[in-house]
Amino acid sequence: MLVLRTPPDHFEPIVRLVVDAVSSHHSRRAYAKALADFLAWCERNAPQGFTKATVQAYCAELERRGLAPSTINVRMSAIRKLALEAADNGLLAPEIAAGIARARGAKRQGVRIGNWLSREQAEQILGLPDLHTLKGKRDRAVLAVLIGAGLRRNEATALAFEHIQQREGRWVIADLAGKGNHIRTVPIPSWAKSAIDCWAEAAGLTTEFVFRPINKGDRLAGARMSSQAIFNTVRDYAARLGVRIAPHDLRRTFAKLAHKGRAPLEQIQLSLGHASVLTTERYLGLRQDLTDAPCDHLGLNPTAT
Repeated sequence: MLVLRTPPDHFEPIVRLVVDAVSSHHSRRAYAKALADFLAWCERNAPQGFTKATVQAYCAELERRGLAPSTINVRMSAIRKLALEAADNGLLAPEIAAGIARARGAKRQGVRIGNWLSREQAEQILGLPDLHTLKGKRDRAVLAVLIGAGLRRNEATALAFEHIQQREGRWVIADLAGKGNHIRTVPIPSWAKSAIDCWAEAAGLTTEFVFRPINKGDRLAGARMSSQAIFNTVRDYAARLGVRIAPHDLRRTFAKLAHKGRAPLEQIQLSLGHASVLTTERYLGLRQDLTDAPCDHLGLNPTAT
């Protein structure tokens, strides 16, 4: 049995196998932290070694710390994969790995839907950046693609000028590589394209990454804006607006406002790059309307028999 109180040197490659098996940069970072924390905890608290009981005790410890169920379940997923890789490489008995794979996660109490901005709030936050500065022009363009195209923040950091093309008479972000490396094309509103043009002209940019770091002297200071910088930008303007939102909430705002504007659900799904329409419905916070139900719009009036 693999005992994790003093992990052997050859255990580190197993951790790398688990981390490298996920495609998303953010997932790799989350898995790496999850496994580092788990191994450190095991050194102090798991004299019995890497077993299902150890993993369940660790899950209970995470719950006592007050971590969100979603966070706990990500960590548990990483630990289960660790057990399977350890078994595949002869470091753990297969039956023990199978037991760990059945270890429970944190129970979700309902579904976290997230936050949205109203149309008025969306317009207000887009008007907050100071367009007399280079940073302000960039920040408005960042907010414009998050709200106007529903991009994830890592998609915004990877956005290049080559992606912005005209298709069928309108501007789009073409061949964007999203979550799971799924490729999609996202239409953008004219005001978002104008915000990008304003920033690009002021910064003298025409190729490579659209969004660049800005230093305190209001000058370009790097080749590519980081995902954390996108997060900080949204957080700062949200604080000025008096709301608590993250970049993903602007993605939800895109979906919500588009749905209120009667955009077809499947088109919203395509713009967001969701594999399942159920995910899109969660973004919208849809609930069944019993007073104005779909069956009331069928247009049928069959003769009673």
